[in-house]
Amino acid sequence: MKRLLAKALRNKFKMSNEDAIALTKTVEEIFDGQDEVEDMSIDKYARSLFYELQREKLLKLRREEFKEQGKFIRKYYWSFNNDIIREVAYEKLKEESYTVYKKLPKDAWLAHTYCN
Repeated sequence: MKRLLAKALRNKFKMSNEDAIALTKTVEEIFDGQDEVEDMSIDKYARSLFYELQREKLLKLRREEFKEQGKFIRKYYWSFNNDIIREVAYEKLKEESYTVYKKLPKDAWLAHTYCN
């Protein structure tokens, strides 16, 4: 998942490879090998990062409600949105196959139009 997340960050945020890898390491350190991490266990800077990743649908937030000592308590848990991470990671590959057309000068397109 580490490589896919780095690719997804590069594609979604137009990051350099080094920055995407560093951010991936930070996120993985917070998760510490777990599938979910409790919101209360992370600091406000990590939470801010997680909200940004959630806006881009790379992370999901799950809410759990339960009653303890007569009070309702809510806990929130962060997890990877693996399907979207995979989709965004491979998005770049789809776009790259058409970059050859972007390299052609406008004159080439105009010449093609006049020839037909």
